[in-house]
Amino acid sequence: MADNAVISARNVVKAFGQGAGAVRALDDVSLDIGRGEFFTLLGPSGCGKTTLLRLIAGFEMPTGGTILLDGADITTLPPNRRPVNTVFQSYALFPHLTVAQNISFGLEMLGRPAALVKARTAEMLALVKLEPMASRKTSQLSGGQQQRVALARALAPQPKVLLLDEPLSALDLKLRKEMQIELKRLQLETGITFVFVTHDQEEALTMSDRIAVMSAGRIQQIGTARDIYIHPKNRFVASFIGETNFLTGSAEAGALRLATGERIEAPGLTAGAAATISVRPEQVRLSLPSDGLKATVRALVYFGTDTHCHLHLADGTEIVARLQSPASGEAGLAVGQPVGLRFADGAVQRVED
Repeated sequence: MADNAVISARNVVKAFGQGAGAVRALDDVSLDIGRGEFFTLLGPSGCGKTTLLRLIAGFEMPTGGTILLDGADITTLPPNRRPVNTVFQSYALFPHLTVAQNISFGLEMLGRPAALVKARTAEMLALVKLEPMASRKTSQLSGGQQQRVALARALAPQPKVLLLDEPLSALDLKLRKEMQIELKRLQLETGITFVFVTHDQEEALTMSDRIAVMSAGRIQQIGTARDIYIHPKNRFVASFIGETNFLTGSAEAGALRLATGERIEAPGLTAGAAATISVRPEQVRLSLPSDGLKATVRALVYFGTDTHCHLHLADGTEIVARLQSPASGEAGLAVGQPVGLRFADGAVQRVED
């Protein structure tokens, strides 16, 4: 276990069903989550991220492996004996209680003194900026306000770890972006370890100190948002985190040779069999047809701040270039126009299949 880890999973397996028909939702998962860290489990539906969260919470028991909290084995402890709280997608608020009563409920169930409950409730109301609504029923609140109540209630007992199961999924786009900032603020102000589950790459990139990208019950890569985006470990990670272009060819010393015979500088490649590289769209540069890879403009899609230029190489491979609209000069481009392609320094990354 890492020295600063508050949660550690060791070779965790979770299977549903019996015998040959059993489905492994988690397959030999190991990770360490640091104290005071905003850690995100990211992946598509069915990848195992929510199952792992439920194992940490104690709502499910693993088929194999161990879960540690501060070095103590909590694998078989029931949820009420774990110093963790969970915020669910539905928030699970009590509609007949006021905002303040919802926040204080957990503290009262723990038998905390009345004076402490009152003080802590007031502190949480201030933290989530809901003091003026303390006496309102939760049914009178907006979705974003209800989410803040759920967060305040979960944070009130000062858990060592707060688990968040896609808590922003029910909010509209604008409110979801606002709450991303609020969640990060709450985590920084409280210093509590947040473990956040999402399938939304933007949420993960916006808030996380580190991200675990999951697929088919396994962890594909763990790292900071920047590390995972710039240096994806494999094809799945490269395609799931942001948009990217893949080019396949024959590996040479420091280069990739395409089927067209054109050569792409690819530091780190050694001569051998077929290899695949990844290049992010914002790292693609357009030039004269005589300069770089030969390509043809197939479509131009305007997004306001930038324009996506869809291109085809001579062998039909599609490449997307993301051009900053104000300075890109995309107005001079036209469908069917031949152009040259180059890539920014350090943009070419080899990825494993």
